Amino acid sequence: MSEAVRTMMRMDAEAAQEAAAQAGAGFLWDFWYPAARSTEIRAQKLVTAMLLEVPLVLGRTSEGKAFAMRDSCPHRGIPLSYGRLDGKVVECCYHGWRFDACSGQCVEIPSLSSQDKLKVERIFAGHYPCEERDGYVWVYMSSGSRKAINGPGDRQAVDNTPGKRLPETIPAAPALTVFSDKYKITHLSCELPSHIDHGIIGLMDPAHGPFVHQSWFWRKRGSIHEKAKQFEPIPNGFRMSPHSPSTNSAPYQLLKKITGEPVTTTIDFVLPNIRTEIDQSGKMWFSSRATVTPVRRDLCRIDFVAAWNLFFLPVSIFRIFGRIFLRQDQETMIQQAEGLKHNPRLMLIDDADRPAKWYFALKANLIESRRTGAPMAHPMDGPVTLRWRS
Repeated sequence: MSEAVRTMMRMDAEAAQEAAAQAGAGFLWDFWYPAARSTEIRAQKLVTAMLLEVPLVLGRTSEGKAFAMRDSCPHRGIPLSYGRLDGKVVECCYHGWRFDACSGQCVEIPSLSSQDKLKVERIFAGHYPCEERDGYVWVYMSSGSRKAINGPGDRQAVDNTPGKRLPETIPAAPALTVFSDKYKITHLSCELPSHIDHGIIGLMDPAHGPFVHQSWFWRKRGSIHEKAKQFEPIPNGFRMSPHSPSTNSAPYQLLKKITGEPVTTTIDFVLPNIRTEIDQSGKMWFSSRATVTPVRRDLCRIDFVAAWNLFFLPVSIFRIFGRIFLRQDQETMIQQAEGLKHNPRLMLIDDADRPAKWYFALKANLIESRRTGAPMAHPMDGPVTLRWRS
């Protein structure tokens, strides 16, 4: 057996072990995730990020195109972010290896002599599809990406272009729904010291509002009352069907008073991590999206973007209240993380926790569908009405 074959066999084994580790982390691969704000990536600056425990280096070419690579040189593993970006090429700071920023393909190894036969073009740094939407740089985290070289003793170059394992078609990165050409937009974020699952079921939990978010501008504990909302299945997720929002939420009542028309709210959740809400009253609208972005298995981040054409709501005022809202969630998750250190037994109840049960079922069914190739089963047979008090 040739050394090249042995190298590739070792790499296949490593890839299998890495895939198993990733599955154990509870992450969903082959989806778009927001890695950074677009405003962070400018000129020749290299920016670091982490998604699904994968270190990334982000940048922008001289033409303005954003790119994402694994933050590791395939030669000795030093982070490429310590290097420099020269227009279209990322250069490693250690030995000067140079990689095309938009493909990850090696274009130069300065130390090679005229007698070396190493095929430079067959060496790739990890590379991920990248798109910009709504002020975010989105990265498609493909499960097919793997290491380029097994170790410092392996001189055999192996073509492991991540794109070769990408699906034939990749959906476009998620875009925020808007209803007019002119609108205001803002972004907020906060880190949560928890696994993405806890972040997501906290995001969709309908019963914590009067306790976590009680305030003069939102809800009071004494305003708790019984609610009934209809939910319906949608591809890879579920929807709280269009409905009149809670009467104990002041902002909705203010919107109704200003427009003189009913307010309608629609809330969607879709895998892997996206909650959207659309509020409309006459010609007035408010659209938001919150993603729970997995950084590590013990850390996630809420990336929130909202757009609206409400003339009476300045961005500065919304950001004040939005920060308060996110800080309340963050403080609660910090407190929960303290208890989760002891691995307690947890429980989910009906009906308030039914969305959380749907989320776990959707996630498990997607993983099973990808494993078997069979169509994904949806945990909902059809529309259902849930009742809870909040």
